[in-house]
Amino acid sequence: MTVHTSWTLDALVGAYEQHLDHVHGLRSSTVERYVVPVRRFLRAALGDDPIDITRLVPGDAVDFILGATSRFRPRTVGLVVTALRSFFRFLRAKGLSDGRLEAAVPSVAQWRLAALPRGLTDEQLTRLFAVASASTGRYAARARAILTCVSSLGLRPGEVADLRLDDIDWHVGTLHIRPHKTRRGTVLPLPRALGSAIIAYLRAERPATTERRVFVQHHRAARGAPMDRLAVTHVVGRALKRAGIETPIRGAYVLRHTLASRMVRRGTSLKEVADILGHRSLDTTAIYAKLDLPTLREVALPWPEVTP
Repeated sequence: MTVHTSWTLDALVGAYEQHLDHVHGLRSSTVERYVVPVRRFLRAALGDDPIDITRLVPGDAVDFILGATSRFRPRTVGLVVTALRSFFRFLRAKGLSDGRLEAAVPSVAQWRLAALPRGLTDEQLTRLFAVASASTGRYAARARAILTCVSSLGLRPGEVADLRLDDIDWHVGTLHIRPHKTRRGTVLPLPRALGSAIIAYLRAERPATTERRVFVQHHRAARGAPMDRLAVTHVVGRALKRAGIETPIRGAYVLRHTLASRMVRRGTSLKEVADILGHRSLDTTAIYAKLDLPTLREVALPWPEVTP
């Protein structure tokens, strides 16, 4: 690569992309996650084309990351930090910069279990199902069954999409959840409301198909084909939008968090919550204990009085 200091933004980012691909062998999705914040940083720090990389100073990186902390979650800011460090190493490897830029990139604290679970309030959950129950639109029965699946058992979108007709034991009243992510495969009780919702969908809406997945697509050439996890997420997202509910996180996971939070508030042990959610470690489930305010008040130590 020719060593020069004046570039167009596209040319410099393109050279960086080639470096990530040819030298590090990163997947295209990973390359994209690195390139997006780098492109924004360069435009913010150096302005319009042509850009002169010799004008970059350590303060540019610090200012950009500080600005990101006010807009994004720590995990996202952590990705920005990683991308900038990678880019500055690329500049140094090509003789376009020294190590000062890389050394100036600050670290971002990402404390494990620091955030609170983000679920719906009881009023929001009631409104969601009231609107879903009153809906007479296309695929309304499928939406109600998916909502009930996630809210009653805390299934992940991929687990809902993978659910098969053979996984339901109607006589015993159980549901077999196939191995997915950290869940090693388990058998859960089939709530009556969920069973009724699935039956209503199978009888009223599900198209004739040889597919054994419970939830399938209903329109155009894909009619009868299985849904994927993204489609499940979109179903939940549309239901929340119709109910006028603004959620802290999008899609099905907000209902999963809601279920876990409600269980803990009802006095369910963390072990039982972990079994339902498919957590292999209780540490993952322990975050929901933060929402059990009555119990936290009981175990909290009084602040000692100071006497002169």
